Amino acid sequence: MSDPIKHECGVALIRLMQPMSYYLDKYRNPLWGFNKLFLLMEKQHNRGQDGAGIGSVKLNVQPGLPYMFRERSIKPNSLTRIFKKALGQYNSLKKVGVVDESQPATIKHHFDFGAELYIGHLRYGTSGGYSESSCHPFFRKNNWPTKNLMVAGNFNMTNTGQLNDRLIAMGQHPVFNTDTQTILEEIGFELDQEHDSLYHKYREDPEKHGSEIAHWISHDMDLASVLERASCEWDGGYSIVGVTGNGDSFAIRDPWGIRPMFYIQDDEVVSFASERAPLMTVFGKKLEEVHELSPGEAFVIKADGRSFRRMIREPGERKSCSFERIYFSRGNDHDIYLERKALGAALAEQVRGAIDNDFGHSVFSFIPNTAEVAYKGMIQELRRIRRSQVKAAILERLAAGTVTEAFLDEVIMDNWPRSEKVANKDIKLRTFISKESSRLELATHVYDITYGTVNPGDNLVVVDDSIVRGTTLRQSVIGILARLQPRKIIIVSTAPQIRYPDCYGIDMSQIEKFIAFEAAVSLLKESGEERLLKSIYDECKDQESLPNEMLTNRVARLYEAFTDDQISERIADLVRPRIDYWNGELKLIFQKVSDLRKALPEHRGDWYFTGEYPTPGGYRVLNSAYINFFEQRKGRSY
Repeated sequence: MSDPIKHECGVALIRLMQPMSYYLDKYRNPLWGFNKLFLLMEKQHNRGQDGAGIGSVKLNVQPGLPYMFRERSIKPNSLTRIFKKALGQYNSLKKVGVVDESQPATIKHHFDFGAELYIGHLRYGTSGGYSESSCHPFFRKNNWPTKNLMVAGNFNMTNTGQLNDRLIAMGQHPVFNTDTQTILEEIGFELDQEHDSLYHKYREDPEKHGSEIAHWISHDMDLASVLERASCEWDGGYSIVGVTGNGDSFAIRDPWGIRPMFYIQDDEVVSFASERAPLMTVFGKKLEEVHELSPGEAFVIKADGRSFRRMIREPGERKSCSFERIYFSRGNDHDIYLERKALGAALAEQVRGAIDNDFGHSVFSFIPNTAEVAYKGMIQELRRIRRSQVKAAILERLAAGTVTEAFLDEVIMDNWPRSEKVANKDIKLRTFISKESSRLELATHVYDITYGTVNPGDNLVVVDDSIVRGTTLRQSVIGILARLQPRKIIIVSTAPQIRYPDCYGIDMSQIEKFIAFEAAVSLLKESGEERLLKSIYDECKDQESLPNEMLTNRVARLYEAFTDDQISERIADLVRPRIDYWNGELKLIFQKVSDLRKALPEHRGDWYFTGEYPTPGGYRVLNSAYINFFEQRKGRSY
């Protein structure tokens, strides 16, 4: 994706199912679980560069000793910093003889992360501040182990205000107005209720005395019911992991399957992650050994090792986020790799038409690197098309008996798709610019080109994952590509036009920033139908007081006034930079929604393209985003 946006966070949970001595004996590593946590998070590092955090819980710790620990950081290379700090503590303890690696009990007793239970989080913030306190895991402390709670999640809630009102109605005084704090407090409240109910039950039981009460509360705590009550009004996309102080742990997923969650389970370990491939790599698992947590499901692991899955929300129509497959998740997952190739292949016919079948004078490439797999799919399909053309031409000449060497040179050698590595991204420069956003001039040098890859007069076809705001195209990419002096630049997006805000994980809530929206508004004003903007605004305002089931997408009327091609042509006009060294043609090609759905049949969460939201909160956010645009108010719409 050439445009920088904030998107999904990454989560990890590891529950060791054997005592620490087992891992020392089998793997010669008493920190086997801790090391696996680092690897599992590192393999998901693409999901968060704003910050990181880890937490641990030690099981069966004697009263008076600490048993829950947390470390967070928002500094550069935050994940590495956290683990280096923890290992620094460990090595210091070894050096003074407090920790003996041959005696796991000393590690558990003295090392903060010498534990049986871990959670981790990689932050890609879409709201709130960027202080360390905004990093997960969030911690709710109490003297009762079963009331202690740490959670880490990949989520956005559309109805945070409503949820906070619910907390107030319960008698709480919420201070923070973020969905993270709300989630923590809602689960925490229900956890308190469950604990108190069990406490009063066992306090009246003459056969249970003193510390036995804590044991029985821990044994009988119904965490799935806690989560079911806490999440009953959540509207949004979420995948959340959490732990309680007594050693219970859980993972939950939204009822629409918007946010991803995968897990493995065997006699040694249970582990959860936001992506499937990291679990396979870190734990050496086969594809069929990694499972997907079902939408609306909770997976609970009790402190004593019992585990179960339970539906805590009625599943809705599945709307798994298509951006996960297009861009966010790493492409080394088997299915994602094939899907991205299919996305590229689906664009081949549009591309062939744009170059007038002139393969011999066209160069194909991609930008940024995450588009490479889709590019491979497109180039393979173009070559298949060209082979079919060559075969047909040869068969025709054979039938006529007119095959000559000159003909073979022309049909086979001189008109073949040519691929080149045209553009390169300067990661360090991009990071520097992101910290110095006012220095706009530097953005033109985020990418550089490979000179000599394109001949003057060639078509240059460049694949991108998606085009959100068009900012990088306008400020950097097209101007740099134009220095190669192609006859035509064709930017090919593997995603359709992004037309609507997202409110389930991606930081795309300001509709006026989308280049497709900007293009549609521009066309509307040009056509003299600007009054439609006010009509849509009135309809959005009218829906503010309607119940959820009556909400509809009124903004779609804006796009219905024009064809996809008209909007694409206007986008090309809007992103074309003002440069005096190139006067060639610029064309943008977008994936068709129908082809997207064929390539991603199991991921129909495409509301940012279609406006078909999985929850009522999505339509409320859409209305709010359009109202903000019309009233010229800045800021997020939820």
